[in-house]
Amino acid sequence: MLDHLIKGATVVDGTGAPGRIADVGIRDGRIVFPEAGETARTTEDATGLVLAPGFVDPHTHYDAQLFWDPYATPSMNHGVTTVAGGNCGFTLAPLRQEDADYTRRMMSKVEGMALKALEEGVDWSWSSFAEYLDALDGRIAVNAGFMVGHCALRRYVMGEDAVGGQPTEEQLRQMVGLLKEAMDAGAWGLSTTQSSTHSDGDGAPVASRHAGPAELIALSKAVGEHEGTQIEAILAGCLDQFSDDEIELFVEMTVAAGRPLNWNVLTIDAAVPERVPRQLTASERARKSGGRIVALTMPILTPMNMSLGTFCALNLIPGWGEILGLPVPERIARLRDPDVRAEMLRRADSKEAGVFRRLAHFGRYVIGDTYSRENEGLTGRVVKDIAAERGQDPFQALVEICANDDLRTVLWPMPSDNDPASWALRAETWQHEDVLLGGSDAGAHLDRMCGAPYTTRFLGDCLRGRRLVPLERAVQMLSDDPARLFGLRERGRIAEGFHADLVLFDPERIDAGPATLVHDLPGDSPRLDSRAVGIVSVRVNGVETVRDDEVTGAVPGKVLRSGQDTRTVSTR
Repeated sequence: MLDHLIKGATVVDGTGAPGRIADVGIRDGRIVFPEAGETARTTEDATGLVLAPGFVDPHTHYDAQLFWDPYATPSMNHGVTTVAGGNCGFTLAPLRQEDADYTRRMMSKVEGMALKALEEGVDWSWSSFAEYLDALDGRIAVNAGFMVGHCALRRYVMGEDAVGGQPTEEQLRQMVGLLKEAMDAGAWGLSTTQSSTHSDGDGAPVASRHAGPAELIALSKAVGEHEGTQIEAILAGCLDQFSDDEIELFVEMTVAAGRPLNWNVLTIDAAVPERVPRQLTASERARKSGGRIVALTMPILTPMNMSLGTFCALNLIPGWGEILGLPVPERIARLRDPDVRAEMLRRADSKEAGVFRRLAHFGRYVIGDTYSRENEGLTGRVVKDIAAERGQDPFQALVEICANDDLRTVLWPMPSDNDPASWALRAETWQHEDVLLGGSDAGAHLDRMCGAPYTTRFLGDCLRGRRLVPLERAVQMLSDDPARLFGLRERGRIAEGFHADLVLFDPERIDAGPATLVHDLPGDSPRLDSRAVGIVSVRVNGVETVRDDEVTGAVPGKVLRSGQDTRTVSTR
């Protein structure tokens, strides 16, 4: 007897094959194609609905959130059944207890996690990576796998010298040993960053940014000694265009490991046509050398709100951080200085600003929440229209609006790459063998952005919007493609004997609701949330975890461990 039977669904199995009407059964957490007349304990009629494999999000930061939110909301609501965590060089283990406060403050600064939530929602009782994984095992609703963060390795071995220092031969040996121990326990591999945007809670470059090529290659070689492992890495050029040295380093790392390396995130914009070919040069050189480099890219535009009052992407524009880091009264005075604004705009439009150049189109900003009588009625209005009414340039108008709120005004920049040419370039780029959809950053930057709904929003766009790819290919891009990159065993497809990670949805309604600010984190901290539209059911390992966008409370997820739950993926 089957545990559950889904009857009459349009099965889109993740392979890219045409959808077909079929019955799909579940027994002991596995997929079964039932024989005629086979009975089941429970049955549901799925006529008119699509049944797809659970989606795999290749880039999240749910490392902390899973302790207070085992359901990985809102990702699971949007059909995600497996998440990859521990990215960008940042993990909560290995950990010395005396470094817990440093780690919390670093995660709060670099990944936008609420400090109160980190303090109140996580017990921080582990030391080794194995203990961290064990602390999650058996209490999560999604499947989750984790990389080992380079910053954690450095801090554990080098202490405060991890920031600014170089390891001795013995310290490097200890880091390699810790990484191997973590992979023995099930870590998926190494994650690291050398991005100029990544600073710790003290404002200093994070530990891995101080690592030289020899250290990175030594750790990469260790990754290659374990089954089912990967590398995830971020360099400064990920934001815009790689330098020759960065491409060479990436190639050396993947070749040394004999494992795929993925990076985040490939920004596609027809206004910068040279970016995509340059970034994918790394993949082409890697394949010629026997490695593989995969670029993650988002299939939707994810709005990110800004503020002149709190740390955000505007602080990362060259020369802006020193002004936006001043005390609020002094900051307002400097921002009101025409010469200061002129210099800020010049720096924002310079080549060194890279991808952040598009943040300086202030006429395209939409005013969000406001907090003063002077700003009443401005919410939802576009800055260029307000500026025209006031006879001001857009940046001046924006500064005055924010000053009225003591810089608390919420700002939403309209994307500059929402044009037909950019979408055509995206559709073309998605066909590249080393481009993978993903990069949601779910679990991070919680009050600034909400990337988790990319799955449902993309499917809705494919079915009823731009229709850039057929439904069958869209599902494959969200499920089987990432599952194959990570070497997930028997996941990513609807196939006999595979784990029953399943999403049932209404193709007429599938979509994501608007991002709204809620205060549901520990310490009443805020985050952006988005409701799933048209998701009828989500199952993880055969157990229903979501019904009609409501979490059921079941926690059938697994901590997926390298070797056991992943196989080695060849780079050739």
